[in-house]
Amino acid sequence: MEKKRYNWLPDFVYGGIDGAVTTFAIVMGVVGAELSTAVILVLGFANLLADGFSMAAGKYSSDKAELEQIKLVKEKERQSIIENPREEKREIREILREFGFKGQDLKKAEKVITSNPETWIHMMLHHEFHILEDNINPKKGAIATLVSFVLIGLIPLLAYIAQPLLSLDDDQALMATIIGTLLGLFIVGTVKTRFTDRHWVLAGLETSAIGGFAALLAYLVGAGVHSLVA
Repeated sequence: MEKKRYNWLPDFVYGGIDGAVTTFAIVMGVVGAELSTAVILVLGFANLLADGFSMAAGKYSSDKAELEQIKLVKEKERQSIIENPREEKREIREILREFGFKGQDLKKAEKVITSNPETWIHMMLHHEFHILEDNINPKKGAIATLVSFVLIGLIPLLAYIAQPLLSLDDDQALMATIIGTLLGLFIVGTVKTRFTDRHWVLAGLETSAIGGFAALLAYLVGAGVHSLVA
C-alpha cells in the first residue's frame, strides 16, 4: 500500500506547548524566588536542551515500540492467513457486513480484499486490532518534537536574552516574557483546531490559560521558598 506523507503537526503542537509551558514555569519560579537573570538563562537553556532531548527520545522510543508491535501482529496475521485462510476470510466477511455489504457485493468485496495479502492484513490490523500505522515515524516524530520544543520553548527566554541590548529593566523583561509566551501558546493552541472541531479562539485561550496557570504555580512556589530561606 502507498505510504502517506508524515503529518508532523501533532508532534509540533505537543512539543511546542510542553516547551513553552515548562520554560515559562522555570522563568516564573526564578522570578518568584527573586534570583538573577543569569539563573533564569542557565535553568531555561538547561531545560530546553535536557527536557527537549528527553521528550524527543521518549517520542522515538514510543513510536519504535509501536512499530515493533505492529510488525509482530502483522507476522502473526500473515501466518494465520496461510494456516487458516477460511477463518480469516470469515473475519473479513464479518467486518464487511458491519459496513453494510451483503449478497453479491459482499462476495465481490471479500474476493478483492483477500486477493491482496497486504490489503487483507492492513484491514485486519485496523478493524480487528484497532491499530493505525499511517502516521508513525520514530525519527521524524522525534525531530518534530525536539524542534518545536526548542523553538517555542525559547520564547520565555527571549526578553532576558535581549535585556542588555534593549536596556530593559527586570519588570519590562518580565512583562514582555508574559505577553510573548501567552501569545505564543495562543497561536500554538489555535493550530490544534486543525485536528478538532473546536473554535480556534477557545482552543488558543485554553492553551494560554494552561501555561499561565502553570507559571503562576511556579511563581508561588518560588516566592514561598524564598520567604522560607531569606
